[in-house]
Amino acid sequence: MKAPIPALALVLVTAAATAAVMLPSATAEPAPQQATTAPATAAPAPELVTGLPDFTRLVEQVGPGVVSIEAVITMRTAQRGPRSAPPEEMFPEIFRRFFGPGFPFGGQPGDPGAPVPRGMSMGTGFLISEDGYLLTNHHVVANAEEVRVRLHDHRQFEAEVVGSDEQSDVAVLKIEADDLTVLRPGDASDVRPGQWAVAIGSPFGLEQSVTAGIVSAVGRANRYSPQQQYVPFIQTDVAINRGNSGGPLLNTRGEVIGINSQIFSNSGGYQGVSFAIPIDIAMNVAEQIKDTGSVQRGLIGVTVGAVTREIMAGFDLPDTRGALVNGIQPGSPAEDAGIEIGDVIRAVDGTPIVRASDLPPIVGNMAPGTRVQLEVFREGRTRNFTVTLASLDSATGASQPARPGAGRDRGAAQAQSSNPLGLSAQDLTDAQRRQAGLPDGEGVRITAVDGQAARNAGIFPGDVISRVGRSVVGSAADLDRLLRDVKPGQTVMLLRHRGGATEFVAVTLEAND
Repeated sequence: MKAPIPALALVLVTAAATAAVMLPSATAEPAPQQATTAPATAAPAPELVTGLPDFTRLVEQVGPGVVSIEAVITMRTAQRGPRSAPPEEMFPEIFRRFFGPGFPFGGQPGDPGAPVPRGMSMGTGFLISEDGYLLTNHHVVANAEEVRVRLHDHRQFEAEVVGSDEQSDVAVLKIEADDLTVLRPGDASDVRPGQWAVAIGSPFGLEQSVTAGIVSAVGRANRYSPQQQYVPFIQTDVAINRGNSGGPLLNTRGEVIGINSQIFSNSGGYQGVSFAIPIDIAMNVAEQIKDTGSVQRGLIGVTVGAVTREIMAGFDLPDTRGALVNGIQPGSPAEDAGIEIGDVIRAVDGTPIVRASDLPPIVGNMAPGTRVQLEVFREGRTRNFTVTLASLDSATGASQPARPGAGRDRGAAQAQSSNPLGLSAQDLTDAQRRQAGLPDGEGVRITAVDGQAARNAGIFPGDVISRVGRSVVGSAADLDRLLRDVKPGQTVMLLRHRGGATEFVAVTLEAND
């Protein structure tokens, strides 16, 4: 049996045979040639979609000012810190910073102290001056032993890292080059949700890639990195991926409104939520780095938390605007000015504080020594305080509260609950208070929680309670006295210290508790 002839071969053979049949014989009369005319030029097809933005002119003018960056990273030690991604099982969706192909993201699996091999970090940057200064992200060039910059016209230069600031994630580089296209900064305060935004960068090493979308929100806080509390991020749905880090986020005038820095993802890739550092924050950092080589930030000396509806009820506040003062650093400007725990800061120099996350970037971007007016809501009325800012870098950190259960005197008798919330407490020694970072005479340790309302609110044995509302708790007897008149339906505020965090917890007593 003969093997079947492939279909393609059959077609070719058939076509060849047909051609052979149609060839004129040598003796046949030649066929008369037909006159042909060139077809008329077809009219262009009409636009079927109109009214959509066209970014070609913007990209043509701005694109030459965007550069690609390659940084050779030295061997370092993986660490669980602001630059490392939290474990995936802890945060299903996390802020991620993005590097290019070949660079280890978030550290290697295994022990936190395992060495990370030397690799290549790939990112984007943009020129801010004709003499070669450019901006990118701190995390693109951190620990770099060599940084190379490639321009739009394919010229390459070794770059000097002039300075870098981890807290804002901004780095300043410089190259020696001529004929540079400089990007113009816009006004980040004019950015509004719903406006168009454009990014140009090198995702996965694909240089001069353009993506567009809209601004989704402004003033977003990175809750997973306390060090970046001074950055009110611009959130967009502009497609951003690894390699876009450090590139410009542009408005429709071609002005830079932000530096693309992070995405929110549970896969490491773009999922429709990306974040940029406002350009005014970045330029402030850049000017300080160029002038002094370092960055200084203003400090009030308070820890603050959100004002929830429960806290609003517990403190009898008019609304949920502002930042609730959960703690005050000893010797800080806040303490000197008379700010108290339980105050709600609602404005700084007339700028409203809508959310607690609004306060750190406003204060942090002021120079130390600046005198500011704080509008504070306290016990039913608004008060004003003048505060002279200290320097964040020179401030000494307050000691951290003890972990739940730490320092417990296991031989001491546990007091029985005699308050409606069912909280039993134990007095602290002076040494335990110092360990917990508490002032003398403040704080008791919870030994048992019998009330359902307190359990539902998240109060557990081992927590330290130092205040009921604005009143100091110095002993277990104080706690019972301050709680004994709480009625069903009433909300009471407890200042809880746990694991390094201090915050007010709202407990609403239920009728059947």
